[in-house]
Amino acid sequence: MVKDIQQEMQEYPFVSVIVPMYNEENYIEYCLDSLINQTYPTDRMEVIVVDGMSSDRSREIVKIYQNNHSNVKLIDNPKRIVPVAMNIGIKNAQGEILIWMSAHSQFKNDFISRCVSLLQKTGAANVGGVLEAVGTNYLGKAIAIAATNPFGVGDALYRFSDKKRWVDTVFPGAWYKKTIEEVGGFNEDMVVNQDYELNYRLRKAGGKILLSPDIRCRYFVRSSLYSLMKQYFRYGFWRVKTLVLHPDSLRWRQIAAPLFVLGLIISALLIPVSTTAAFIIPLLYFIFNVSASIFAAVQKGLHYLPVLPVIFLIIHLSWGTGFWGGIIKFGIPKFSLESLKNAFNKNI
Repeated sequence: MVKDIQQEMQEYPFVSVIVPMYNEENYIEYCLDSLINQTYPTDRMEVIVVDGMSSDRSREIVKIYQNNHSNVKLIDNPKRIVPVAMNIGIKNAQGEILIWMSAHSQFKNDFISRCVSLLQKTGAANVGGVLEAVGTNYLGKAIAIAATNPFGVGDALYRFSDKKRWVDTVFPGAWYKKTIEEVGGFNEDMVVNQDYELNYRLRKAGGKILLSPDIRCRYFVRSSLYSLMKQYFRYGFWRVKTLVLHPDSLRWRQIAAPLFVLGLIISALLIPVSTTAAFIIPLLYFIFNVSASIFAAVQKGLHYLPVLPVIFLIIHLSWGTGFWGGIIKFGIPKFSLESLKNAFNKNI
């Protein structure tokens, strides 16, 4: 299969892999090992680790790889945030093609070859694959199930799709360098959600984003409920910033959780008026949550059933409350009727 991909490739353009990093001592070795062992020719790629001044052993680990592999580079990112790291990487990249790779991930050995091949053949502005969420303990494995389940994440296809298709976003991303430069690089005001914001600008500029399930990476999810809560709160919070900048980027999955939280608040206010009415939304959610949890547990392991409903609830409450917190911070996005209609449009 790898030989077939390589035979189909028109050429081997130089590739710059950009890896933003901050305190990833537990995972950076997995990431770098998977990059060093790619099928793509080593002399046609460089790995640029952009470090946010890590305080753990992350830098020390990367320097060991530098000593053993001439194509591994380490660059400082004093501002620490990911979009700044990406722009630093882009500025220093020698490659014609750029690939963003998460330090929290492990990549299949044909990842780069498949990205390059699809960029060459399809004319896509961005190419990405399917995220295989993995956990390192019982809770982490249960979180991985919820994070790749449509009930947990809606129609975020890069988390579970088994078909090649045009989509609104992918994880993480591969582009021609000139494509990124033409849209102005990453928005450094976007502490979170910078990938979706960039992909929106790519699509508005006429580019298309391709998801291929043949492109695979393993992403190590959070291993505690508290860290999961913080993660999804930040996701919801910063999604509002994107919507303020680009109201037309709205997707239905991004407002489902905020509407659920709003529904719970209304339900609480209805208790003095009508107990029956107050329990409609919580009861419906309970039925859907338990049903989705049972279905997922039957597929992945019944021993995860006790925690899956709690994990789904945390994901939805955290995203939803984060979203309303973002409204307070960034203001109300100026949606048009067209943007609200397009939020439910499956065609990208």
